[in-house]
Amino acid sequence: MAADSRDAYVLGPGRAPTPFTAGQIRDATTVGKSITRRVDSEDAESFLLISTYLACDADGATLERSRLTLDGEPLGEPQVFTTTWLDLQGHASFPAADTTIEPERIRTAIGDLDCLRYTVRDGAADEVFWFATSLPGMPIQQETRTDGRVVTTVSLVDYTLTQPDS
Repeated sequence: MAADSRDAYVLGPGRAPTPFTAGQIRDATTVGKSITRRVDSEDAESFLLISTYLACDADGATLERSRLTLDGEPLGEPQVFTTTWLDLQGHASFPAADTTIEPERIRTAIGDLDCLRYTVRDGAADEVFWFATSLPGMPIQQETRTDGRVVTTVSLVDYTLTQPDS
């Protein structure tokens, strides 16, 4: 998937602009960056989802994704995978006709953050993503709404950015 040459935020015809470019995500990510989110769903037990960057280079990163109970007990083995910065940007590329983008300031576990709220309509369902403008990368909050009812939330619990040794 190649970025549109006119706009690095738009990944193709009919796509809404992404909140960050691949380069912005790369530049904001170092080895050791760790993002902990709490996942709550009406159909399952709540759990923590931790994404940690194990390696980073000019092309992409190796991440470890772990699931834990709210008490910190592992839920299965961690998953390790390699991805490109462009693939990470692509996770926030939505159909333009179904997407609204609005600024919003929200309260999180790490303080109040200015965000871009992406609402993506898919029939009777909405996926709502809040991307903190100061933290290029994955959304810091997410909701799935069905017929106007929130059925799943994903909320930032902790964000750790390890600085490289100088």
